[in-house]
Amino acid sequence: MLITAGRVLTDTAGGGVAEGAVLIRGGTIVAAGRQTEVESQAQPGEARMSFPRSTVLPGLIDAHVHLCFDGGTDPVATLRDRDEDALLGDMTNRAEQLLSTGVTTARDLGDGSGLALRLADAIARGSAVGPRLICAGRPLTTKGGHCWFLGGEVDGEDEIRGLIQRNIAAGAKVIKVMATGGGLTKGGPASWESQFTPDELAIVVQEARQAGLPVAAHAHGADGIAAAVAAGVDTIEHCTWMTRDGFEVREEVLAQIIDKGIFVCRTVSPQWSKLPQIFGPERAEALVAMARQVGESGVNQIAGTDAGVGRAGFDGLVSSLGFYRHLGLPNSRIIEMATAHAARALGLGEVTGKIAPGYSADLLIVNGDPLTDLDTLRSVNTVFAAGQQYQPSGTSGA
Repeated sequence: MLITAGRVLTDTAGGGVAEGAVLIRGGTIVAAGRQTEVESQAQPGEARMSFPRSTVLPGLIDAHVHLCFDGGTDPVATLRDRDEDALLGDMTNRAEQLLSTGVTTARDLGDGSGLALRLADAIARGSAVGPRLICAGRPLTTKGGHCWFLGGEVDGEDEIRGLIQRNIAAGAKVIKVMATGGGLTKGGPASWESQFTPDELAIVVQEARQAGLPVAAHAHGADGIAAAVAAGVDTIEHCTWMTRDGFEVREEVLAQIIDKGIFVCRTVSPQWSKLPQIFGPERAEALVAMARQVGESGVNQIAGTDAGVGRAGFDGLVSSLGFYRHLGLPNSRIIEMATAHAARALGLGEVTGKIAPGYSADLLIVNGDPLTDLDTLRSVNTVFAAGQQYQPSGTSGA
């Protein structure tokens, strides 16, 4: 199929290609660039689609979702009340909702029943509609620790290694560890409290590395962040630098994050603009100042919403990206956080996140130019996931 458009973002920093085109065959990008050059490579009879007032960019990546949660006021209670068949149906609908907003890859960082892994297989086979899913399975936590109800409680080295091996056998492509507590777990450790020792986190990383898998560390507390970085995890989730009394960004740990090439997935809620009402003006201002400091440090950041937890629906990635615009980041860099940078963090840097020959045909076509107006990412015309077109309801297509 030959796709032509007013602009194709073969790169974001350079503004992409005006009057561009993308040629795809068998789910893979064959050529991309100027329309006149790409069109000459098309074969007679190949299907063609034209989007003269639109931009083609790589499909978006939400690097932190939980398909087992509903994004409501009490997602844990809702999860508890759903049987497995109903929950799988819910998760399938949420995956399609992600795809309808232009998300062609998502990383599911924890469910307790293995349904996300089943759904990932169904999407890959074409029997379900949704983005490519990179799933963690059961997240490792301590006894009674954060998200213990997902079945990932461990105590000691043998249980840590055993759960990781079971997740891998079930098809996990990433290992998730709850390095600190979290607000979702009533009665559990506070968000700033560490749950694992540095030695235990090192065991997690070692076991995952033996299987060639990355490690994502849920870490709100400053101590937990430091321990996860020392252990050599691949991504820090949330990274809010909490202490018992407030926030403490540690410059020496930031430097280690940069030196080790660790990615930070801040998991900005789509409802971020309501932070002052949720946490109070002073605490909200501290959170924004902390985020700005981390961003200006040069840390590699990627986009994620924590979709499924309270106040975070599965249609909120673009709203979440608005937070980085609020911090002053240019649109080109924000788009990279949700495409090429996120793909690298997920171990998919040679698979998706770019419009280039050999990459998966994961494409988002929007009306307008997101380099000048980020909100045009909401104006989805059509989506291609691994070369398969998905037409969101209410859109007109080519």
